[in-house]
Amino acid sequence: MRNSLLAITLLAMSGLVSATELTINFEQPEKFTDIRPANDSKSRYQQRVTAAFERFFNEQAAKMPEGYRWDITITDIDLAGDVDYFAGPTGQALRIVKDIYSPAVRFTHTLRDNLGEEVLSGEVRLRDMGFMQRLSSSSSRPEFEFENKMIEDWFKKAVQPAITQHAAVPPKVSQ
Repeated sequence: MRNSLLAITLLAMSGLVSATELTINFEQPEKFTDIRPANDSKSRYQQRVTAAFERFFNEQAAKMPEGYRWDITITDIDLAGDVDYFAGPTGQALRIVKDIYSPAVRFTHTLRDNLGEEVLSGEVRLRDMGFMQRLSSSSSRPEFEFENKMIEDWFKKAVQPAITQHAAVPPKVSQ
């Protein structure tokens, strides 16, 4: 419930107005593969990560037709890079991003249209092994840029075509 309220609050604060009702839950985030902080408290970093993923999915939901409902349960996150606790010159931890530490996310989702018909559902396992080939030219990257791009690419390849295909089929209305 707290995560759903947070998603709605973030949506309102971000200025994204979505006609899609989006519910995001994080299933046991303390057991996720990698949301370890380098120089932050574990709880604060976990909140930043979950808020970022809620924002990523809200951005995609804003592209959907009015009246759709999208329920997502995120079951695992593995952020790009790995935390090295001895990499810094003074012994401080740093997140080292190399191509062998690719980002991944696992979630289940159900997307329904404005009549409640299922458009798309299932378990999704995303991993972007080529994330380093898409480096932005900017020297300062937005936080969790690789994870955002991975979700955005999946949405374009899987969700948008499903919505388009579903819209082409007449609705199943019981009489």
